[in-house]
Amino acid sequence: MKNKKVFGLAVLAMILVIVGAANYILSALSARVDLTAEQLYTLSPGSKAALAKLDQKVTLKFFFSESAKDMPPSLKTYAEQVRDLLGEYERAGNGNVVIETYDPKQDSDEEEWAVKYGIEPQQANPFGAPIYFGLVVTCGTQEQTIPGFDPRMESTLEYEITRHITRAVWPERPVVGVLSSIPGVLGEQMNPMMMQMRQRPSRGWVAFSELKKDYDVREIAKDAESIDPDVKALVVLHPKDLSEKTLFAIDQFVIKGGRLIACVDPFSFKDFQANAQQQNPMMQQMGGQAGPSTLGKLFDTWGISFDTKKCVADDKAAVQMRGRGGAVVTDATVLDLGKANFEKDVLTAGISQMIFPYAGALSFKPTDGLAFTPIICTSTNSACLVDATYLQMGPEAIRGQINPDGVRRTLAGRLTGKFKTAFPQGPDWTEGSTNAVPKVVAASEKENSVFLFADADFLSDDACVQVVDTLFGQQAVLRGDNLALFANIVEQFAGRDELIGLRSRGPSDRPFEVVRELRAEAEKKFRAKAEDLQKKFNETNKKLNDLLQGKHGKDRQLVSRELENAIGEARREKAKTQKELKNVRKELNADIENLGFKLKVINICLMPLLVILFGIIRALFRRRR
Repeated sequence: MKNKKVFGLAVLAMILVIVGAANYILSALSARVDLTAEQLYTLSPGSKAALAKLDQKVTLKFFFSESAKDMPPSLKTYAEQVRDLLGEYERAGNGNVVIETYDPKQDSDEEEWAVKYGIEPQQANPFGAPIYFGLVVTCGTQEQTIPGFDPRMESTLEYEITRHITRAVWPERPVVGVLSSIPGVLGEQMNPMMMQMRQRPSRGWVAFSELKKDYDVREIAKDAESIDPDVKALVVLHPKDLSEKTLFAIDQFVIKGGRLIACVDPFSFKDFQANAQQQNPMMQQMGGQAGPSTLGKLFDTWGISFDTKKCVADDKAAVQMRGRGGAVVTDATVLDLGKANFEKDVLTAGISQMIFPYAGALSFKPTDGLAFTPIICTSTNSACLVDATYLQMGPEAIRGQINPDGVRRTLAGRLTGKFKTAFPQGPDWTEGSTNAVPKVVAASEKENSVFLFADADFLSDDACVQVVDTLFGQQAVLRGDNLALFANIVEQFAGRDELIGLRSRGPSDRPFEVVRELRAEAEKKFRAKAEDLQKKFNETNKKLNDLLQGKHGKDRQLVSRELENAIGEARREKAKTQKELKNVRKELNADIENLGFKLKVINICLMPLLVILFGIIRALFRRRR
């Protein structure tokens, strides 16, 4: 007995020595492996590329009220995730990224700094001290602040941090060009005639007024033969009847690395309104007749199909509006889209509603060197295409054309890869050109991105904002997330090239998919049994009613005997079914408990043993070497 105790103690001591040796060996290793399914602690190639280009110190000041008594546990968990991710930035920064952590307690210097930098205080307890959870990026005299981290925006966490780093390091205002066939999107210049008539010039669409706050927005003429090389991103809005020279200019802009955001439209109601107002020759010269828009040869070369005669109708996303006579009608061609219509992407994270009036549909034919990623789509079982000519007749005329065909249409998407020119021989450079025939660049040297919308009116004030009169003048109240999505795309395309390589991060709180599938399967069986039981109960009740109404004879003794037999049979059937349901629940719980036991064994025993084994093998290998 004594020998067994000694032997057990010796084995225990050996295990402790092995574990201690394994920990010592592994602590000296610099290898890091991210085993999370969503790669939560691995930086995207875009972030790594941006950090590799740093040539000056960047400080990440992380403010978190760690000692606050009212800090919700969920925020503490998320803060650890943010802190770990910041550590990855520090490791990838090659000494150019420094992390400073602050706990802004009430009435402390750290709290004053947080307020000075613009970190927003949050009140977890109405009677408690404010809590802070944000980040400040400083580089020289430049500062960029993330006022607060929201766990609901976890998917854009890396994108936001990298975006603020690039803004602090490279603070110049990018140039955004706007080419539009719809007049007045950028506003109108004040002229002497308007001043004499005391008329106010048009302020332009709110979407582009907001862009001017952060970008150098320049208007590109509709007949432009070249795009200014300073333009980082080009927004082409409703490109109706563009000449070959202008299409060639856009073609070469993309091939040379410029970012393009194109909004084509089978029916632009803003263009229709503008043309309806052109009652005099001077106004007629500002634009042609209302009509569809497309990029013609460029789409053909890129493999994009866009039917300029068809609009998308989707009953599931239809909007109710006032029709003729003030009656409320449902218009299935004005789409109110929700999260179910957005594909998982860093651009749509946080976007919950989009309004698309009279949009078309995009499709992609596989093309060498290019890939198309749908971003916004219609519903699957309630959408179809309708003839655009019916749009002017009202929702009632459109209703008769709706016949869902089970196809999910793409309303917006990203085209990426190396682009080839649609004009290998050059454009039709006829007389009237102000420039010499330019040299044709046949293909892109690097990968580029183009974002396509099958609608142009989604950026108009009618679709994305509501302008109201207040004591402080006219104010634009947001309607949906149209402006937010547009701002995200411009930010990504006009910003640093590395931002395009960022991915949308998955949630850290992942459900147990296997357990969910087991439970769903068991509930399916349970539901089938319950339906069978209900059916048998209904049959028994019908039989009892027939007996009580005397349909099987007037002999009360016979009726009573049949009734008793029916009741006994029903009770036996009920007991049998309940026993079967009980067995189903037992099987469900048994499968889940077995899965849980296996996971515990893997987490408690298998993984540590694998780590120890790896350490021992590495130590032996290094010793032999």
